[in-house]
Amino acid sequence: MASVEKRVRNGRTTYEARWRDDQGRQRKKSFGKKGDADRHAATVEADKARGTYVEPSKITVAQYARGWAQTRPHRPTTARRTEMMIRLHIEGTRLGGRRLADVRPSEVQAWATDRSKVLAPTTVRQAVGLLRSVYGSAVLDRLVAESPVVRIQLPRHERERVVPLSVEQVAALAGAMPVRYRAMVLTQAGLGLRIGELLALRVQDVDFLRRIVRIEWQFTQGSKGERSEPKTPRSRRSVPLPRVVADVLAAHLAAYPAGDDGTIFNTGKGAPLGHVYYGHNLMGRAVNESGLPKGTTSHDLRHHYASVLLAAGESVVAVAERLGHEDASLVLSTHGHLMPDSDDRTRIAVDTAWDALGDSCAPDVPHDAQAGR
Repeated sequence: MASVEKRVRNGRTTYEARWRDDQGRQRKKSFGKKGDADRHAATVEADKARGTYVEPSKITVAQYARGWAQTRPHRPTTARRTEMMIRLHIEGTRLGGRRLADVRPSEVQAWATDRSKVLAPTTVRQAVGLLRSVYGSAVLDRLVAESPVVRIQLPRHERERVVPLSVEQVAALAGAMPVRYRAMVLTQAGLGLRIGELLALRVQDVDFLRRIVRIEWQFTQGSKGERSEPKTPRSRRSVPLPRVVADVLAAHLAAYPAGDDGTIFNTGKGAPLGHVYYGHNLMGRAVNESGLPKGTTSHDLRHHYASVLLAAGESVVAVAERLGHEDASLVLSTHGHLMPDSDDRTRIAVDTAWDALGDSCAPDVPHDAQAGR
């Protein structure tokens, strides 16, 4: 049970509340008034009985966030991104130096508003999501009674509609690349690969006879040629090999042999290509030279792939599987407006429903446009 003891030191009287935490460790806190010490002792015992006891701690938000990140089973790329987010947007702010248990919801809102001035809306949401996860763990660790990351107002964000590259634009982009790397553009556009999946593609992953490509590995940014598993379990997949891609790969391999480990796309010195070299340097120059819209990236080749499949009547579920998405919702939210002939299908559906009613049962409406005025 908690107790209160009177202490007199240097002529000053204080009242010390003592108790044992849920781990049996001795704790204490001093107060200037006995009533305050009694109330604190009673509150501690009540919290312990309810199972809501919170361990007093001086740990800061940034300190706990770093410890939290180190215990997560993050993939290397996610770990690097999380470390950067904590370093720049938590540790580097006033919030990061606050004691974990002292932060109020209004302070989190002020932090989120401040971050929105320097970050894109999607990145702000990622930062808030990170902080929410950190505090969720702190609640489980009983370092805080409840999370202050609640009802946070974020900047309105309207996602721009994807305008996929046409076949002609993809061909122009490939034509603007150095000859050695033209096959990369056509392969990515014809298989819908992520940039890391494209860079890690090996000869043994391509079954020319069965016309199937197995996506087994990827190069993450900064991996220096070390393969890792794809982004998610669904990212490990088989993709049909179109004839146009098979022909391009065969011609490329005949001109530029694969690396010792089977890597298809290499530099002139035989080294694997990196994300920045292909996705920024080579792609950036090709985009400018081909006159494609500013901001076009290698990821737009995945959008092109999805648009081609949807235009051909492929199901959303099948497109999601080809792209390696966990479910079809992302395809719908990103490419739903690209579904073929959706306007015509809407008109036909409504007209067909009303045609079944018959002319004799249809309501009488004036045909003269002036009659409705």
